[in-house]
Amino acid sequence: MASDSGCGSSASETGFPFVGRQRELNQVLDVLAHPPAVLLVEGEAGAGKSRLVHETVTALAPEGRPVLVGLCHPLHEPLALGPVVDALGKAGPWLPRTADMPPTVGALAPLLPDLAGRLPPVPAVPEGGQAVRHQRIQGVRSFLEMLGPTVLVVEDLHWVDDATRELLLLLARDLPANLSILLTYRAEDIASSGHVLGSAYRRPPGTHGATIHLGPLAESAVRDMAAAALGHDVAPHLVHVLYHRSEGLPLIAEEDLLTLSERVRQGAPASAEVFAADLQHASVPTVLREAMSERVANLSPPGAAIVEAAAVLAVPSSENLLTQVAGLEADEGSKSLTEALRTFALHESRPTRYTFRHVLAQQAVYESIPGPRRQLLHQRALGILRAQTPQPLMQIAHHTLALGDRDGWLTWAESAADQAIEIGDAGTATTVLHDILAQPRLRGDLRSRAALALARIATQGVDTVNSERVLARILADPHLPTTDRGEVRLALGMLRVVQAGDRTGYLEIEQASVELAGRPGRAVRAMTVLAINERDGASERAGMWLDRAEEILRRNHDEVARAAVRAARLTLLARAGDPSVWPMIAELPRQADDLEILRHTTRALYNVGDLAIELGHDRRAAELLSESLELGRQAGHQYLDFYVRIDLLRLEALAGRWTGLEQRFAELSAEIPDLAMESDEEALTLGALAAARGQHDQALTYFARAFDAGEKEGQVTILLRAASGEAAVRLAQNRPRDAWTSVTSAVSELRATGAWARGTGLVPVAVEAALACEDRSAAQRLVDDAAAGLVDKDAPAAAAELQVARGVLLRGCDDIAAAESFDRARAAWDDMGRPYERARADERIAGAVADTDGGQAASRLDRCMEEYDRLGATSDSARCRRTLREIGWSRPSPRGRRGYGEQLSPREREVADLLAQGLSNPAIAQALFLSPRTVEHHVARVLRKLRVTRDQVHSAAQRRY
Repeated sequence: MASDSGCGSSASETGFPFVGRQRELNQVLDVLAHPPAVLLVEGEAGAGKSRLVHETVTALAPEGRPVLVGLCHPLHEPLALGPVVDALGKAGPWLPRTADMPPTVGALAPLLPDLAGRLPPVPAVPEGGQAVRHQRIQGVRSFLEMLGPTVLVVEDLHWVDDATRELLLLLARDLPANLSILLTYRAEDIASSGHVLGSAYRRPPGTHGATIHLGPLAESAVRDMAAAALGHDVAPHLVHVLYHRSEGLPLIAEEDLLTLSERVRQGAPASAEVFAADLQHASVPTVLREAMSERVANLSPPGAAIVEAAAVLAVPSSENLLTQVAGLEADEGSKSLTEALRTFALHESRPTRYTFRHVLAQQAVYESIPGPRRQLLHQRALGILRAQTPQPLMQIAHHTLALGDRDGWLTWAESAADQAIEIGDAGTATTVLHDILAQPRLRGDLRSRAALALARIATQGVDTVNSERVLARILADPHLPTTDRGEVRLALGMLRVVQAGDRTGYLEIEQASVELAGRPGRAVRAMTVLAINERDGASERAGMWLDRAEEILRRNHDEVARAAVRAARLTLLARAGDPSVWPMIAELPRQADDLEILRHTTRALYNVGDLAIELGHDRRAAELLSESLELGRQAGHQYLDFYVRIDLLRLEALAGRWTGLEQRFAELSAEIPDLAMESDEEALTLGALAAARGQHDQALTYFARAFDAGEKEGQVTILLRAASGEAAVRLAQNRPRDAWTSVTSAVSELRATGAWARGTGLVPVAVEAALACEDRSAAQRLVDDAAAGLVDKDAPAAAAELQVARGVLLRGCDDIAAAESFDRARAAWDDMGRPYERARADERIAGAVADTDGGQAASRLDRCMEEYDRLGATSDSARCRRTLREIGWSRPSPRGRRGYGEQLSPREREVADLLAQGLSNPAIAQALFLSPRTVEHHVARVLRKLRVTRDQVHSAAQRRY
C-alpha cells in the first residue's frame, strides 16, 4: 500500500502547483518557528499530507536547520523504530564532532551503520527488553538534542509500530528545547484506541503546536491544478467534473489530470466534453482503491458484507436495509454496521442513514465484488425495495438496469422522472431524462415524452450545458411534430437567454411562439419572455407581445399563462422605475394548488427584487429576494436559489462588506460554472473592488470580460455597468479620451433603451469623461436627457447619480451649487446604505469647497479616508491624502512620527499588498498617488523587512502580517 506521497515530492515533479493549502502551510511554519513544538496533520488518503510536508521542507531549507523525514510502511512485521531510524540516518551533514556528542548517542550505532563511525562507542547492552528500549529512547533523545534546532517528521503514522509510537509519545511529552515534531496520519486508519500516539496526548506547558485537518480542496484550487496541467483556458464544465469526481482530494485530481495530459500528448481530442466523458468512465484512482481494499480486508466477514451491501445500494441506507441486503440477522447486522463505522469504512451521512464518504470509495468497493455476488445483492435489493410503500422509483430503476433489464429500467426511469417533476425536483428529473434520451434505438413515443418533459423543466434544472445539447439534438429530428418542436425550441431559447446570457435565444423563442399556436398557454409563455428583451429595438415591442398574449388569454382560460403575463408586466414596470409596481407586488398570490403558478409568483418577486437593486431600493430588494428564495424552494424552482445568492453578494458589496467577496464568488462559480449571471456579476463586482484598490490592469480585465458578456445579453445593464467601470479606471489613469471611447457606445444604448431609471454609474462618469475631453455640450445634453428620463420615476440610485453628474457639470462654474448637488447625492447614498458611494460624494464635496472652506474640506477628507480604509479602498484613500496635501491641510501627528522598526508601516503594508498582487512600481505609484522614486524606496524597505525577493512577497506577506 503506497502512501499519499503523490501529493509530496513526486507531485511537484509533475508540475502541479501547490494550491488550496497556503493557510495550512503558513500555520505549520509559524508553529515550527517556535520550538519546542508538536504538530499533528490529519487527512484521508490522497488529501495532500505528503505534499504539505514537501512544501514545509522546501520552505525551511534556506534556514539550514535539520529537517529529518521518516516514513512508516504497511509491513506485517514493522522494523522497530524504523521511521525514526530512517529519519536520523539523514542527519550526517549536521553531526558535531564525536568528542562533542553525549555517550548515550552510541546506543544508536547498530541502528545507523552509515553513521556508526562518527558516533561514540556502543555502550554496554543492559539486560532485559525494557532496559534496552529505555537505552535506545535516551539515545534518540540525545541525538536530536545535540543537533540544535531540528524538525523531526514522521509520515503515515497510522502504520507505525508500537516501539516507534511509544518513543514519539515520550518525546512529545518531554521535548528537547530546540526540537519540533511533525506527524502525519489518517484518522480513519488509526488503531482501535483512536489516539494517534497510542494514548491521549496533551501538549505540556511551554510546548507549541496544533492539530491540522486537511479537508477537501475548493473547486477553485482544482481549477488551478487543471490550468497547470491542461492550459489556462480550462472549460468550467471539465473543472466541475474533475472536482466532483475527486470530491476535493488533490491526489485523485492529479491522477485524473495526468491521464488527461497524456491523452493530449498522444494527440487525442482535447475538448472538455471528451475529457469529462473519459473521467465519468475512468477507473478508481489507485490510492483510493488500495486504501478501501485494505480497510475492507481488515473487517470481519459480516462487516465486509455490510460494506458490500452499501456499495450495491449506492445511496445512504438504513441499518435494516443494509442488513437485509447483506443477508444477515438483525443482531449480527447491527454489530457489523458498528464495526464498519468504527473503522471508517462507512459513515453516518445523516441520522440513521449510512454510506461511503466518497462516491469513488463506493465505486472501488463495488468493482471489487465478484460478479455473481454483485448480482445476488442487486436481486435482494430489488425485491426489498419493490415491496416498500411508497416505492423508491429511482433506486428500483438503478437495480433493474444493473441486472441487465433495459426495458424494465426505461419503464421505472420514466416513472421516476414523472415523480421528480411532480414534487418539483427538477435536478433529479433532468438527470433521469438525459439518461433515457441517451439510449440508442429508443421508441418514438417514449422519446417524445422524455423530450417534452425535459423541455418543460430545462430552465429549472442545474445541468444546463447537457440540457442545451440534448434539446438541440432533438430539435434536429425532422419527424418531430410541430407543437412538440415549439416546446423544445422554447426551452432551448430560454436556456440560451437565461442561463447562457445569449440574446440569440430570442430568435428561437420567437419562432417557437409560432410553432406553439396549437398550445395557446405555451405560446403565451413564449411571448412573455420575448417582452423582456430590450436590445435591438425589442423594448419597443414589449407592449405588443403582452397585448398579443392577453388576446390569446381572452379566448383561452389558462391561469398558469395568466400568471406568466402578470409576472412579465411587473418586471417591465420595475425596469422602468414605475412606482405602481410596489402595491401590485403585494397582491401576488403566495399560495396556489398549481406549482407553476407559484413559480411565476416567485419569478416576479425575484425579477422585481433584482431590479430594485439597480433602482436603489436595497432594503426592499433584500426583502423581495429573500421571499422569492423561500417561495422558490417550496415551488421547486431550484435555479432561483443561485440567482438570489448572486444578488445577495451584490448587495453585500454595495453595503461595503467587501471582506471575503472574492472567495464567496469563487465558491459560487464552482457550484454553477455555466451560469452567465454569476460570471457577469463576479466580473463587475471584483472589477469595482480592484479599481478601488488601485489594481487598474486587473480591473480593466474584469470590466472587459463583463462588457463582452453584456454585448450578448438581452438586458442592457451589464453592458452599461461594464462601460462605466472601465471609463472610471481610464479617468483615474488620466486617459480621458480612452474613457470617452469606453462610454460612447454605452451612452447610445442607454438612449436607445431608455434605461434611465437603472443606476449603472454611466451618467456621471460619462459626464466627467466628456468634460475632461472639453466637450461640455455632450455633458450638458446627457444630464438633460437623464433628467427627462427620470421624471415621475421611483429610482433613488439613478436620481443620486444625476445629482453627481450635475455637480460635476457645475464644478468650476458654481462650486457652491456643485457642493449642494453632491450633498444631495451623499444623503441619498446614505439612505440607501451604500457607504462607498457616500464617501465618494463626500470627497467630491470636499473638492468643491476646498478653495472657500479648507477646514470643512479637510474634515470631510479625513472622514472619507477612514471609510476608504475600513473598506480596503487603498487607492481612494491615497487620493484623499494627496488632496489634503494639495490644499495644505496635511499635518504631522502631534506626537511625532512613529518608528516601525522591522514592522511594516501602514504605507508599506499598502505597497506590500499591491506587490503581492503583481503590480509594477509605476502601477503602484499610480494607485497610491506617489512618485515613482518614493515607491522605489517603499518597495526596497518592504523587501528588506520581509527578507524576501519581489517574487516571494505574496507568501511572505501572508505569513508575516
